[in-house]
Amino acid sequence: MKKRQTTRIRNQTLLIIGLAVFTLINLIPLIWAALTSVKNPADAFTVPPTVLFQPTFEYHRQVWFDRDFARYLLNSLIVSAGTVLVSVPIGSLAAYGLSRMPQRRASPILFGLFTIRMFPHMLLAIPFFVMGSFLKMIDTYPLLILALVAINQPFTIWLMYSFFLDIPRDLDEAAAIDGCNLWQTFRIVILPLARPGLTVAALFSLLLSYNEFLFALVLTGIRTKTLPVAIASFGGEDVSDWSISAAGAIGIMLPIVLVMIFVQRHLVRGLTIGAVKG
Repeated sequence: MKKRQTTRIRNQTLLIIGLAVFTLINLIPLIWAALTSVKNPADAFTVPPTVLFQPTFEYHRQVWFDRDFARYLLNSLIVSAGTVLVSVPIGSLAAYGLSRMPQRRASPILFGLFTIRMFPHMLLAIPFFVMGSFLKMIDTYPLLILALVAINQPFTIWLMYSFFLDIPRDLDEAAAIDGCNLWQTFRIVILPLARPGLTVAALFSLLLSYNEFLFALVLTGIRTKTLPVAIASFGGEDVSDWSISAAGAIGIMLPIVLVMIFVQRHLVRGLTIGAVKG
Protein backbone atom coordinates (compact mmCIF):
# COMPACT_ATOMS: atom_id res chain seq x y z
CA MET A 1 0.00 0.00 0.00
CA LYS A 2 2.79 2.40 0.94
CA LYS A 3 4.70 1.52 -2.23
CA ARG A 4 1.62 2.19 -4.35
CA GLN A 5 1.11 5.57 -2.69
CA THR A 6 4.76 6.47 -3.27
CA THR A 7 4.45 5.53 -6.94
CA ARG A 8 1.31 7.65 -7.29
CA ILE A 9 3.02 10.68 -5.70
CA ARG A 10 6.05 10.24 -7.98
CA ASN A 11 3.84 10.02 -11.07
CA GLN A 12 1.93 13.13 -10.05
CA THR A 13 5.19 14.99 -9.45
CA LEU A 14 6.54 13.99 -12.85
CA LEU A 15 3.25 15.03 -14.46
CA ILE A 16 3.35 18.44 -12.79
CA ILE A 17 6.97 18.98 -13.83
CA GLY A 18 6.16 17.94 -17.40
CA LEU A 19 3.18 20.29 -17.56
CA ALA A 20 5.25 23.13 -16.09
CA VAL A 21 7.98 22.64 -18.71
CA PHE A 22 5.39 22.42 -21.50
CA THR A 23 3.69 25.60 -20.28
CA LEU A 24 7.01 27.45 -20.05
CA ILE A 25 7.96 26.46 -23.60
CA ASN A 26 4.62 27.75 -24.87
CA LEU A 27 4.96 30.99 -22.90
CA ILE A 28 8.44 31.83 -24.24
CA PRO A 29 7.17 33.51 -27.48
CA LEU A 30 4.62 35.48 -25.46
CA ILE A 31 7.22 36.62 -22.93
CA TRP A 32 9.60 37.52 -25.74
CA ALA A 33 6.89 39.60 -27.48
CA ALA A 34 6.00 41.34 -24.21
CA LEU A 35 9.64 42.25 -23.58
CA THR A 36 10.13 43.41 -27.17
CA SER A 37 7.09 45.68 -26.90
CA VAL A 38 8.66 47.63 -23.99
CA LYS A 39 12.20 47.74 -25.37
CA ASN A 40 13.80 50.24 -27.66
CA PRO A 41 14.99 48.63 -30.93
CA ALA A 42 18.59 48.98 -29.83
CA ASP A 43 17.83 46.79 -26.79
CA ALA A 44 15.36 44.46 -28.48
CA PHE A 45 17.74 43.01 -31.05
CA THR A 46 21.06 42.87 -29.28
CA VAL A 47 22.98 39.60 -29.23
CA PRO A 48 23.05 38.27 -26.57
CA PRO A 49 19.65 39.68 -25.47
CA THR A 50 19.70 42.63 -23.10
CA VAL A 51 18.44 41.61 -19.66
CA LEU A 52 18.66 44.99 -17.92
CA PHE A 53 17.07 47.78 -19.91
CA GLN A 54 15.01 50.95 -19.51
CA PRO A 55 11.41 49.98 -20.33
CA THR A 56 9.32 52.25 -22.53
CA PHE A 57 5.59 52.20 -23.29
CA GLU A 58 5.96 54.50 -26.27
CA TYR A 59 5.16 51.72 -28.74
CA HIS A 60 2.02 50.75 -26.83
CA ARG A 61 0.97 54.42 -26.90
CA GLN A 62 1.58 54.58 -30.64
CA VAL A 63 -0.45 51.42 -31.24
CA TRP A 64 -3.45 52.57 -29.22
CA PHE A 65 -3.52 56.27 -30.09
CA ASP A 66 -1.61 56.79 -33.34
CA ARG A 67 -2.51 53.64 -35.28
CA ASP A 68 -6.30 53.43 -34.72
CA PHE A 69 -5.93 50.24 -32.72
CA ALA A 70 -9.19 50.86 -30.85
CA ARG A 71 -11.15 51.12 -34.12
CA TYR A 72 -9.69 47.86 -35.42
CA LEU A 73 -10.43 46.23 -32.06
CA LEU A 74 -14.04 47.37 -32.30
CA ASN A 75 -14.28 45.91 -35.81
CA SER A 76 -12.92 42.57 -34.58
CA LEU A 77 -15.34 42.51 -31.64
CA ILE A 78 -18.33 43.30 -33.89
CA VAL A 79 -17.39 40.56 -36.35
CA SER A 80 -16.64 38.02 -33.60
CA ALA A 81 -19.84 38.74 -31.67
CA GLY A 82 -21.91 38.60 -34.85
CA THR A 83 -20.34 35.28 -35.81
CA VAL A 84 -21.06 33.77 -32.38
CA LEU A 85 -24.66 35.04 -32.34
CA VAL A 86 -25.35 33.45 -35.73
CA SER A 87 -23.17 30.35 -35.60
CA VAL A 88 -23.98 28.93 -32.16
CA PRO A 89 -27.82 28.95 -32.40
CA ILE A 90 -27.82 27.48 -35.92
CA GLY A 91 -25.12 24.95 -35.02
CA SER A 92 -26.96 23.92 -31.86
CA LEU A 93 -30.23 23.32 -33.70
CA ALA A 94 -28.46 21.32 -36.40
CA ALA A 95 -26.44 19.31 -33.86
CA TYR A 96 -29.52 18.50 -31.79
CA GLY A 97 -31.38 17.28 -34.86
CA LEU A 98 -28.44 15.13 -35.93
CA SER A 99 -27.99 13.71 -32.43
CA ARG A 100 -31.60 12.48 -32.44
CA MET A 101 -31.35 10.92 -35.92
CA PRO A 102 -30.33 7.29 -36.48
CA GLN A 103 -26.56 6.99 -36.71
CA ARG A 104 -26.63 5.65 -40.26
CA ARG A 105 -28.45 8.80 -41.44
CA ALA A 106 -26.45 11.29 -39.38
CA SER A 107 -22.99 9.93 -40.26
CA PRO A 108 -22.99 10.96 -43.98
CA ILE A 109 -24.09 14.50 -43.04
CA LEU A 110 -21.42 14.80 -40.37
CA PHE A 111 -18.79 13.46 -42.76
CA GLY A 112 -19.87 16.01 -45.36
CA LEU A 113 -19.55 18.81 -42.83
CA PHE A 114 -16.11 17.54 -41.86
CA THR A 115 -15.08 17.51 -45.53
CA ILE A 116 -16.21 21.12 -45.96
CA ARG A 117 -14.14 22.13 -42.92
CA MET A 118 -11.07 20.58 -44.55
CA PHE A 119 -11.28 22.85 -47.61
CA PRO A 120 -8.39 25.34 -47.84
CA HIS A 121 -9.57 28.81 -46.88
CA MET A 122 -8.16 30.30 -50.06
CA LEU A 123 -10.41 27.99 -52.07
CA LEU A 124 -13.44 29.50 -50.33
CA ALA A 125 -12.22 33.08 -50.04
CA ILE A 126 -12.26 33.70 -53.80
CA PRO A 127 -15.95 32.71 -54.29
CA PHE A 128 -16.93 34.83 -51.29
CA PHE A 129 -15.05 37.78 -52.77
CA VAL A 130 -16.76 37.35 -56.14
CA MET A 131 -20.17 37.03 -54.45
CA GLY A 132 -19.48 40.06 -52.25
CA SER A 133 -18.39 42.12 -55.26
CA PHE A 134 -21.55 41.14 -57.15
CA LEU A 135 -23.75 42.10 -54.19
CA LYS A 136 -21.66 45.22 -53.45
CA MET A 137 -21.01 43.99 -49.91
CA ILE A 138 -17.20 44.16 -49.84
CA ASP A 139 -15.96 46.03 -46.76
CA THR A 140 -19.15 45.35 -44.78
CA TYR A 141 -19.69 43.47 -41.55
CA PRO A 142 -22.45 41.13 -42.80
CA LEU A 143 -20.32 39.65 -45.58
CA LEU A 144 -17.40 38.82 -43.28
CA ILE A 145 -19.73 37.48 -40.57
CA LEU A 146 -21.56 35.21 -43.03
CA ALA A 147 -18.26 33.96 -44.46
CA LEU A 148 -16.90 33.15 -41.00
CA VAL A 149 -20.15 31.44 -40.04
CA ALA A 150 -19.96 29.32 -43.19
CA ILE A 151 -16.41 28.10 -42.58
CA ASN A 152 -16.78 27.62 -38.81
CA GLN A 153 -20.27 26.10 -38.78
CA PRO A 154 -19.08 22.50 -39.29
CA PHE A 155 -16.82 22.79 -36.25
CA THR A 156 -19.68 24.16 -34.12
CA ILE A 157 -22.05 21.39 -35.25
CA TRP A 158 -19.51 18.65 -34.55
CA LEU A 159 -18.73 20.09 -31.12
CA MET A 160 -22.35 20.48 -30.06
CA TYR A 161 -23.25 17.09 -31.54
CA SER A 162 -20.99 15.35 -29.01
CA PHE A 163 -22.61 17.25 -26.13
CA PHE A 164 -26.16 16.44 -27.23
CA LEU A 165 -25.26 12.77 -27.57
CA ASP A 166 -24.43 12.71 -23.85
CA ILE A 167 -27.96 13.89 -22.98
CA PRO A 168 -30.25 10.84 -22.65
CA ARG A 169 -33.08 10.59 -25.16
CA ASP A 170 -35.34 9.55 -22.29
CA LEU A 171 -35.57 13.24 -21.40
CA ASP A 172 -37.04 13.98 -24.83
CA GLU A 173 -39.64 11.28 -24.36
CA ALA A 174 -40.48 12.47 -20.85
CA ALA A 175 -40.93 16.03 -22.12
CA ALA A 176 -43.17 14.78 -24.94
CA ILE A 177 -45.33 12.90 -22.40
CA ASP A 178 -45.66 16.14 -20.41
CA GLY A 179 -47.02 17.84 -23.53
CA CYS A 180 -43.94 19.61 -24.88
CA ASN A 181 -43.52 19.90 -28.61
CA LEU A 182 -40.08 19.50 -30.21
CA TRP A 183 -39.14 23.16 -29.90
CA GLN A 184 -40.24 23.34 -26.26
CA THR A 185 -38.28 20.18 -25.50
CA PHE A 186 -35.16 21.67 -27.03
CA ARG A 187 -35.54 25.07 -25.37
CA ILE A 188 -36.80 24.10 -21.92
CA VAL A 189 -35.23 20.68 -21.30
CA ILE A 190 -32.18 20.18 -23.51
CA LEU A 191 -30.55 23.61 -23.71
CA PRO A 192 -30.13 24.09 -19.93
CA LEU A 193 -28.34 20.74 -19.76
CA ALA A 194 -26.13 21.66 -22.73
CA ARG A 195 -25.15 25.06 -21.30
CA PRO A 196 -21.49 24.07 -20.68
CA GLY A 197 -21.28 22.86 -24.27
CA LEU A 198 -22.79 26.12 -25.51
CA THR A 199 -20.11 28.03 -23.59
CA VAL A 200 -17.33 25.98 -25.17
CA ALA A 201 -18.84 26.29 -28.67
CA ALA A 202 -19.30 30.04 -28.28
CA LEU A 203 -15.75 30.50 -27.02
CA PHE A 204 -14.14 28.49 -29.81
CA SER A 205 -16.32 30.24 -32.39
CA LEU A 206 -15.20 33.56 -30.91
CA LEU A 207 -11.53 32.57 -31.06
CA LEU A 208 -11.73 31.31 -34.64
CA SER A 209 -13.45 34.46 -35.88
CA TYR A 210 -11.36 36.86 -33.79
CA ASN A 211 -8.09 35.42 -35.12
CA GLU A 212 -9.20 34.98 -38.74
CA PHE A 213 -6.74 36.62 -41.13
CA LEU A 214 -7.27 35.43 -44.71
CA PHE A 215 -11.01 36.12 -45.00
CA ALA A 216 -10.59 39.44 -43.19
CA LEU A 217 -7.79 40.38 -45.58
CA VAL A 218 -9.82 39.54 -48.68
CA LEU A 219 -13.29 40.75 -47.66
CA THR A 220 -12.60 43.89 -45.62
CA GLY A 221 -11.41 47.37 -46.47
CA ILE A 222 -10.65 50.58 -44.67
CA ARG A 223 -13.94 50.68 -42.72
CA THR A 224 -14.11 47.09 -41.46
CA LYS A 225 -10.44 46.09 -41.22
CA THR A 226 -9.92 43.77 -38.25
CA LEU A 227 -7.01 43.52 -35.86
CA PRO A 228 -5.08 40.61 -37.47
CA VAL A 229 -4.99 42.46 -40.80
CA ALA A 230 -4.14 45.77 -39.15
CA ILE A 231 -1.27 44.32 -37.11
CA ALA A 232 0.16 42.70 -40.23
CA SER A 233 0.41 46.19 -41.74
CA PHE A 234 2.19 47.58 -38.68
CA GLY A 235 5.42 45.73 -39.43
CA GLY A 236 7.91 46.62 -42.10
CA GLU A 237 11.53 46.57 -43.07
CA ASP A 238 12.32 49.18 -40.42
CA VAL A 239 13.51 47.43 -37.26
CA SER A 240 11.66 49.94 -35.06
CA ASP A 241 8.35 48.67 -36.47
CA TRP A 242 8.97 45.29 -34.89
CA SER A 243 8.45 46.76 -31.41
CA ILE A 244 5.18 48.26 -32.64
CA SER A 245 4.13 44.86 -34.02
CA ALA A 246 4.97 43.27 -30.66
CA ALA A 247 2.90 45.90 -28.85
CA GLY A 248 0.03 45.21 -31.25
CA ALA A 249 0.32 41.47 -30.62
CA ILE A 250 0.05 42.04 -26.87
CA GLY A 251 -2.91 44.36 -27.41
CA ILE A 252 -4.82 41.88 -29.56
CA MET A 253 -4.30 39.20 -26.93
CA LEU A 254 -5.66 41.17 -23.96
CA PRO A 255 -9.41 40.95 -24.80
CA ILE A 256 -9.16 37.18 -25.27
CA VAL A 257 -7.29 36.78 -21.98
CA LEU A 258 -10.04 38.74 -20.19
CA VAL A 259 -12.72 36.57 -21.80
CA MET A 260 -10.86 33.39 -20.83
CA ILE A 261 -10.55 34.56 -17.22
CA PHE A 262 -14.24 35.40 -17.12
CA VAL A 263 -15.47 32.07 -18.53
CA GLN A 264 -12.72 29.84 -17.16
CA ARG A 265 -14.98 27.99 -14.73
CA HIS A 266 -17.62 27.34 -17.39
CA LEU A 267 -14.97 26.37 -19.93
CA VAL A 268 -13.38 23.76 -17.68
CA ARG A 269 -16.78 22.33 -16.86
CA GLY A 270 -17.70 22.18 -20.54
CA LEU A 271 -14.46 20.53 -21.59
CA THR A 272 -14.68 17.90 -18.86
CA ILE A 273 -18.39 17.13 -19.10
CA GLY A 274 -18.93 13.48 -19.81
CA ALA A 275 -15.37 12.60 -18.76
CA VAL A 276 -16.62 11.00 -15.55
CA LYS A 277 -19.59 8.69 -15.72
CA GLY A 278 -21.56 7.51 -12.79
